[in-house]
Amino acid sequence: MSSRVGVASALAAGLALAACASGPTSAPDLDPARVGYLSEAALARLADAVPPVPDRGSPVDLADRAASARFTTLEDTDRWLLATAHAELRPPLALQHFDCALGVRLAAAKTPRLDRIMAQIFHDADDVAERVKAHAARLRPVGDDPDRRACQRLTEAARKSPSYPSGSAAVATAYAEAFALIAPDRAEAVRRIGHEIGVSRLVCAMHYPSDVAAGEAVGRAVVAEAAARPDFLAEAQAARAEIAAARATGLTNPGCAAERAALATPLP
Repeated sequence: MSSRVGVASALAAGLALAACASGPTSAPDLDPARVGYLSEAALARLADAVPPVPDRGSPVDLADRAASARFTTLEDTDRWLLATAHAELRPPLALQHFDCALGVRLAAAKTPRLDRIMAQIFHDADDVAERVKAHAARLRPVGDDPDRRACQRLTEAARKSPSYPSGSAAVATAYAEAFALIAPDRAEAVRRIGHEIGVSRLVCAMHYPSDVAAGEAVGRAVVAEAAARPDFLAEAQAARAEIAAARATGLTNPGCAAERAALATPLP
């Protein structure tokens, strides 16, 4: 078996195991009056604070396009396969991306408080990104170049959807920042994975570098706001106990070796 096929099998197995253990990939049931942590005013303020999309033909835009073109060298590599797995960012299934950084197997654990936190964080980060996208007119790399491959299945509408800022990077970074607060002993490791998920969007040709940078800033800002709320702090304490219990079982994600191999791939 080739290394590439082995990585693909391990990553696919990890996703399948998580799906079987976690059930539906939609967010946990929440109080309809409390979908996210942030108020309407806070969401609007964070969206207004996002810098404008780079002008087409500007130095930043040209650098983005040159960088994106270099990522075509990673097509069908181990890093491309990891990016394919990273395309799933809905809670609770997406939380498995942080298994190896946390040293746990979340799909095999009961973590209702953690799932609730991340569902609300997902809502807030995605909401801010979508507000900005509604007024930004930048195509994705796969939209600018119809022959460019994506590492995920795309509809024509998705190919032509706005690229700035990266909602995926916003959500992934928000997850990472929340995990860093819940499991501070693994803060550096979870933040690395949050960033690597953003890199995966470059590998996938779904975003340009400045899209990802703006999305990461959104994710950090969302959690900074949420972390000031007493309800978040109380739920984080309960989620910390859930992660400790999951870690105590000794179960780990079988895809960790594949993840390490993929993340060792040099970036262009």
